[in-house]
Amino acid sequence: MSPLPSLDGAKVLVTGASSGIGAALAPMLAERGAHVGLVARRLERLDEVLAECDRRGSPGGHRRWAVDLSDVDAAIAVALDAWDELGHLDAIVNNAARPMRRSVRVLDVDTVDAVMRTNFLSPVAMSLAVLPRMLERDVGVILNVSSLGGRLGIRNEAAYCASKFALSGWSESMAMDLWSTGVDVRLVTPGAIDTEIWDKEGNDPAPYHGPLEPPETVAAAICDALVGEAFETYTPDMKGVAEFKTSDIDTFMAGTVAFLENPPPES
Repeated sequence: MSPLPSLDGAKVLVTGASSGIGAALAPMLAERGAHVGLVARRLERLDEVLAECDRRGSPGGHRRWAVDLSDVDAAIAVALDAWDELGHLDAIVNNAARPMRRSVRVLDVDTVDAVMRTNFLSPVAMSLAVLPRMLERDVGVILNVSSLGGRLGIRNEAAYCASKFALSGWSESMAMDLWSTGVDVRLVTPGAIDTEIWDKEGNDPAPYHGPLEPPETVAAAICDALVGEAFETYTPDMKGVAEFKTSDIDTFMAGTVAFLENPPPES
């Protein structure tokens, strides 16, 4: 049973809230009665999302913090500040992430470290910062937004996949460590979603040119996961792809490389 029977009145901190999934999620949570804390780097974009939360939910019941979560100390500080400012946190949604599409032939350690700090160390640090308080209240949800790239490797995305594989494994182990407590862990695994992640400067062009799901699809799945009982949610449901990869990794890798090197002609 989920420790959150309802989102109505829940206090939820959302990272990566200035665009994409986070910007779709925050007003959706507000509309369902939650008091939302917003965290991202871009203040002007955060203010727009905050205004939408006020419009669709309880005006004045939401807060925002402009923070670069690649700074792990700053990530810890904002998690604790949000707890104090909102009174407590019923849930934290670790959604912030940076893409990295670059072959390992040209990757450097500093770049990998920067990706890991934002995509893995920051959510870990924020979760550990609020965990003792959640355990003391014996209620809470830590929801980590991973990626299909956290369940299978993607060519030219070794740094990104490493961070998301780490987040997925961390989430599984954390869930078992907290099994008998009132704090639950949830993992949401999105597929190809229509966000800015495809357009970031400093990344190689994405080899994927298929359909993209709107961020609202993932936002709705996160809302359901926060009050649901399942540990992991694939959205859209591509669990079969991950299961095939696990059952026959050599065929999966060879087929993926062949497809990328010889893509079918566009219709």
